[in-house]
Amino acid sequence: MPVAEPVLLEPLRWGGVGTLLVTSLAVMGSPGPATISLTAAGSAFGVRRCAGYLTGIIAGTVAVLAAVAAGITAALLAVPALRSVLTVIAIAYILWLAYHIAVAPPATAAADAGSPPSLTGGMLLGVANPKAWIAISAVYASARLAPSPLTDALAKTLALTLMAIVICTAWLLTGASLAPVLRNPRASRIMNITLAVILVGATAATSVHQLPR
Repeated sequence: MPVAEPVLLEPLRWGGVGTLLVTSLAVMGSPGPATISLTAAGSAFGVRRCAGYLTGIIAGTVAVLAAVAAGITAALLAVPALRSVLTVIAIAYILWLAYHIAVAPPATAAADAGSPPSLTGGMLLGVANPKAWIAISAVYASARLAPSPLTDALAKTLALTLMAIVICTAWLLTGASLAPVLRNPRASRIMNITLAVILVGATAATSVHQLPR
């Protein structure tokens, strides 16, 4: 009698892996509340001081990914009250974050001036960000990586976790790379305010449609 191949040893569908990664780069990597906030924070406070915030956003994103993989996302998003709570929390935090970015010290100020966003704040935004739930759900459903649902879920979770780390880190580094250019305090202030406004605008664009009618 043939022995069944262990589920975790099933071969992956590498064509599906490529599709998943490309889709995740386009959808998860597009501008949104979390990614724009990382760019703004990196520009205002630098990579080192925003490491905790980066870790928090990644952790929150992985929590959303785990919910998607567990199959509970559709049920959660179908509850209008919960969607409203997530949206309101995200908007409130983004407004608070945008204010602190807008008033952050210029790039020429002392390195320890100002208060960068925290790990807890990053986790809060990662979980409450409406775009994360929709984008990750769309990417997760874009390809099948293995015949077994368990292997498929594990492979997608690992691949998308790695992509979340790469995407979020890239946005933070992009913001930090702007800092050396902003030697002039006036230019630095204009950039901080501009990024804060873009952050609020990106949040409005991705959140307003999530409120129940």
